Amino acid sequence: MQIDQYELRQEADRTLRISPDTWEITEQEEAVKKNIRKGLRLITKGETVCPNCGQKYQELLERPFYARYVPIAIVGKCEAHGVFFRSPGPADLDRIHEADRQRAALDSDPVEHFVVKKGPKSSDLLSKNIKSYLDVFSSRQLLYLHHSIQLLSGYQGVARLNLALLVSTSLEFNSMLCGYKGWFKRRPGAIRHVFALHAYAFQYTVAENNPVNREKSSGNLQLLFRDRIERGRKWAVAPVERKIARKGDTQVVKIPGELDGGIEAHDQTSLMAAQRQAYWLIHGDSRDLPIDDHTVDFVVTDPPYYDNVQYSDLAAFFRVWLARLLPTEVNWAYDEAQSAVATKATGDDSSFMSVISGIFRECGRVLKRHTGRLVFTFHHWDPNAWAELTIGLKSAGFKLMNYYVVSSEHPVSVHINNLNAITHDAILALALDGNSPTERWPSLTRINTTQSERFCQQCSAALGWLLESPHSSAEIRAIWKNLIQGRIPGFGPNSPSNSISLTMSDSARRAVLGAANAAGDGGLSLNVTLSN
Repeated sequence: MQIDQYELRQEADRTLRISPDTWEITEQEEAVKKNIRKGLRLITKGETVCPNCGQKYQELLERPFYARYVPIAIVGKCEAHGVFFRSPGPADLDRIHEADRQRAALDSDPVEHFVVKKGPKSSDLLSKNIKSYLDVFSSRQLLYLHHSIQLLSGYQGVARLNLALLVSTSLEFNSMLCGYKGWFKRRPGAIRHVFALHAYAFQYTVAENNPVNREKSSGNLQLLFRDRIERGRKWAVAPVERKIARKGDTQVVKIPGELDGGIEAHDQTSLMAAQRQAYWLIHGDSRDLPIDDHTVDFVVTDPPYYDNVQYSDLAAFFRVWLARLLPTEVNWAYDEAQSAVATKATGDDSSFMSVISGIFRECGRVLKRHTGRLVFTFHHWDPNAWAELTIGLKSAGFKLMNYYVVSSEHPVSVHINNLNAITHDAILALALDGNSPTERWPSLTRINTTQSERFCQQCSAALGWLLESPHSSAEIRAIWKNLIQGRIPGFGPNSPSNSISLTMSDSARRAVLGAANAAGDGGLSLNVTLSN
């Protein structure tokens, strides 16, 4: 049995630990060694080899992923005594067994609808012998989803849409891929959500959350409703932004007269004829927009950063459930091979190249010839990424009018902390050929790769120069490689750990949205995975 560490929670006046031999939860440094569970000693993730036989510990890959975990602690809150930890008792185990029994009887869609397809990120699941998205959810979590889908069928319109998206969002905090961060003093009890690292990560300590907890707690429906829907609605009617003072400090200020909303239009004619603020949502291929030529003022987007994050692949985690939560609202099937993303850095034309070029050409078709602007952000260490971006923009007839370099993620962000990551973004403003840039872009011989802001500034200037140059695609690739000499891409999400985990499990008093009595008397419970 492997866990992250024996400390379960640190508080000002005490530290709760679990004994590796007895699984007893105690404030003492070492629990009294009694009732030792022979052959079931807890070990930490740093212990990789059996001290008795010398063999390396291995995960039990033949078991379904959710069944590789066993409960070790219940975490709850008492009105009189506050947060408590206790070992799971017979009643808790009975509820888990009952959920497992009900799991087999769920009348969900055919299992082939949940099959994990091979992809740049989903291959991490397959490497763990996880072949179905059903297997990354415990039986109680599946019951939560099952009853949510049934109950939502009785709702209509905006209420149905908002509730379905809320349940979908909650999946990132309610699967057997969620980490437990309860031992941190700063955020005791917090949950590391599934895509905290923009990738599948297999935690040693997994938190099986209680999504229907009546209190606002990490990742449950109450808190997510407040943060994702209520706060969003309030911002929409009274938007605010941060104003930067001369000394660099910021303050939140309202935007006079601004409103994020309007009436929905369903085609370009009704959009342009609207007498007040309106919007038109289009679901389809960005290379084939149902928009007239040269009628758009601005295209403002945030394109994929080459091979950084394969969102289309990761999105399958949510999409298989959204197809059941909102089955008729959207066509959830799409060809992931047509996504504008490179599966790996390459010196040759990639799928990113072909798709992004088509998107840029379509942007050029719909933008107004003299006043239209394409605006987006970009950064990457790899010269191939900048080369393909340059070639794609050049093929569509764009020139760089100006650029602005801004801070992106904070260095302490979990996505880039301790990684060789770029901490700035280049905001690029482009126009169709025939427009005159703000300045002539000088040619460069070398780009500074030691400082993030300077790197983005020089890459932006080099992009402007190469878009105006007569260089061929092959020459552009060679120039970018020469400009960014010796830079080895070293950023991105941490690679997933290859071990077994501790988990928290749902100890809910009532089931999903009032439909099933799936758990016990608290908010969370801790479990460990099985290994041999």
